[in-house]
Amino acid sequence: MLFVVQFNVFDKLVVPIVRKMADNENEAELLDYEEEEQETTADGAGDVAQKKDVKGTYVSIHSSGFRDFLLKPELLRAIVDCGFEHPSEVQHECIPQAILSMDVLCQAKSGMGKTAVFVLATLQQLEPVDGQVSVLVSAHTRELAFQISKEYERFSKYMNNVKIAVFFGGMSIKKDEEVLKKNCPHIVVGTPGRLLALIRSKALSLKHVKHFILDECDKVLAELDMRRDIQDIFRQTPHEKQVMMFSATLSKEIRAVCKKFMQDVIKFPSFINNHLCFPT
Repeated sequence: MLFVVQFNVFDKLVVPIVRKMADNENEAELLDYEEEEQETTADGAGDVAQKKDVKGTYVSIHSSGFRDFLLKPELLRAIVDCGFEHPSEVQHECIPQAILSMDVLCQAKSGMGKTAVFVLATLQQLEPVDGQVSVLVSAHTRELAFQISKEYERFSKYMNNVKIAVFFGGMSIKKDEEVLKKNCPHIVVGTPGRLLALIRSKALSLKHVKHFILDECDKVLAELDMRRDIQDIFRQTPHEKQVMMFSATLSKEIRAVCKKFMQDVIKFPSFINNHLCFPT
C-alpha cells in the first residue's frame, strides 16, 4: 500500500487530503501546482503588509516556521541568514517526511523550493564520517549540479565539519580524483557521466551512501543513456538508503521508472513506511 498526499484548491484555501491507495490505483495523473493560486494564497487579497514579510525566493503560504521542523541550530541560523521565514507548500509537506528518511517523489513547478527540501533534509540527517560519502545528488546538467552544490554550501555555512564537492564533465577528471583521494567530501553532487567515470576509476566509493537524490528526475531518466548511467550508479550504493526524486513534470512512464528505485513498504515492514509525496 502507498500513501499519497494530495492538495486540492478551493476558493483560495489549500485543503490537505490524505488518500490511501492500492498499488494498482497509483496511475492517476498528478496535478501541478497552480502558480497563480499559490501566489494568491501566499500574498492574500491586497494584503500589502503580508507581502513585506515574505523574503527569499520561494512562495511562502504557511504561518508555521522552519523551527517547527526541529532542525539543527546550525541549519536554522543559515535559513535566517538566507532570509527565509516560512516554508513553501512543498517544503511544509515534504520536509517532515524527508528528515525521517522516507522515500520522496515530489512534483512541483520551478520556484516552489524543491531543492531546499532535499538539501535541508540531508543536512539534518548527516553525520559526517571522514573518508565516507553519505549523500549523492545527480543532476542532468553541469549548471544544475553547480547550483545545487551552492545551495548546500549556503545552508551548511555553520556546519564547519561538512565537506561538499561537485563533479561534472568539461573539467579535468584528474583533479576530481585528487579531491576524492585527499579531501573526500561527505556530500557529492554531479552529472551521471562524470560520477560513473569516477566510480569506474575506483576514485569514488558509494558503499556508505545513505541518501540518493535525483533532481529533475524526468530529464535524467527520459534519456536512455543517462538512465543506464543512473542505474549503474545506483547499483554501487547500499540497499538500505533513502531515495528522493524531484521534478517539475512527471509522466506516467517516468513515474513508473522512479518507483523502481524506491523501496516497497509491503516487502520491508521493518522500515519506517516509505511515503511517496505528490504535492499538487
